Parts: sequence; structure tokens; C-alpha cells
Amino acid sequence: MLETAESACGTPAPADRPLKVGGLTPFTATDYPGKLAAVVFVQGCPWRCAYCHNPHLQTRLGADALSWEQVLARLRRRVGLIDAVVFSGGEPTIDPALASAMRDVRALGFGVGLHTAGTYPRRLAEVLPLVDWVGMDIKAGFAHYDAITRIADSARHALASAKLVLQTGVAHEFRTTVHPHLHTSADVYALAQTLSQMGVRHYAVQQFRAMGCVEAGLRELATADIVDADLHQRLAALFDSLTVRRE
Repeated sequence: MLETAESACGTPAPADRPLKVGGLTPFTATDYPGKLAAVVFVQGCPWRCAYCHNPHLQTRLGADALSWEQVLARLRRRVGLIDAVVFSGGEPTIDPALASAMRDVRALGFGVGLHTAGTYPRRLAEVLPLVDWVGMDIKAGFAHYDAITRIADSARHALASAKLVLQTGVAHEFRTTVHPHLHTSADVYALAQTLSQMGVRHYAVQQFRAMGCVEAGLRELATADIVDADLHQRLAALFDSLTVRRE
């Protein structure tokens, strides 16, 4: 039975502890377009997408991989070497301390990026004024969200968050991870049309990566390339920029 969106995606309690860190990548050139960045992985996500490549970050239980003070100490040594810090996950907006952590990062002179699936619109609204760029993960057409997230009514939260990102005018990339067992070419094009009509200007389609996925059935079927030359051309006509990531 699917868990309800209210129980899985309701706004968490106010912050009473530092950011719960699930990992840190000290240097990347791919997680924030045009910037050299570090990535802070926030522990926890209420959704259970079958193709998730970071399932170890879903739970909020257990010890932190690093304390937030340890992360800050490492980031201080990166001043002048990187441009920005990206908060990823898991789902970063699950953490009540996210805004405080972003302020700490900005105080060091870094730009702030955010990877989010829009699971917690209220917290997203809280942190967006602190964010320079958002990578917004759109799972599927909004009518088909529950099949991906395995959480009832999850599309409502994602749609509200997508509208927030677009209303603020923050630099963005909306992206969808596709798998031939979960999406068809027609699904991808219909979703792209919806996003274009909403005002999305930059879109990426990401081929499923088997690494980290715990579902053997999806790993074995992940061979078809959904975005052929025809679909690529039709998608590109909808956006200012289109990226197709196959690796």
C-alpha cells in the first residue's frame, strides 16, 4: 500500500541540530553547470523511486558520514579553488537545518546550488532566496508520479515546487531520469511539452544508470535509448537548451 503524501512529505519539524550529512564530494565539474563545485549529500528521502542510485541516502537513521563542522572545515580549504557548493541527496529539503547550512556556505563566499525533487515545497520556499541555481528532478508526467515515487499524491508536492522555482526566476535545469520499463518516448515528449508550457527553459533527459540501483529487474532492462534522433529534435524545439545524458 502506498504511503500518503501527507505522512511522507509533510514539512519536518524546526531545526534542532546541524545538517545531517550523508557524504561529501570535494570537487566536481558536472553538478553545477559552468561552475566548479563541491557536493554535500544530505541524508534522507521519503520517496522510494525504483531507479534511485543513492538508496543508502534514503534513511535518516544512523550516524552522520561527517559532521557539519567537519564539512565546513573541508570547505574552508576549498576557498579559491571552487566556485560553489551544491546540496544534494537524498532530498536536501528534508533537513530542517538546510537554510542555516546554506548561510554558512554563503558566508565562505561560495555560490549555492540545490538538487531537489521538490518533495517539501514549504522548505523549498524558505531556502530559494539563498540559492543561485536549482537542478529540479521531475520524475514523470504528473499523472504518473506515484508509480515512480511509490508515495501517494507525491505529484502535488513536486508540481508546487516546480512552480516555486519558476516563479522566483532562479537559474534552473529541470531534469528527468528515464528508463524503458518506466517511461516511453511518448511519455517523455508529453512531459516535456507540459514543462515547456509551464515556463521551463532548460531541460535535461538522463539515461538510467545501473550503479547503485538495488532492483535487478531495472538494471537488466536498462539498455534501450529512449531519446532517438527524432525525439531529440522534437524536445530541443521546446526549450532554450536541451541536454541528453547517456552516461
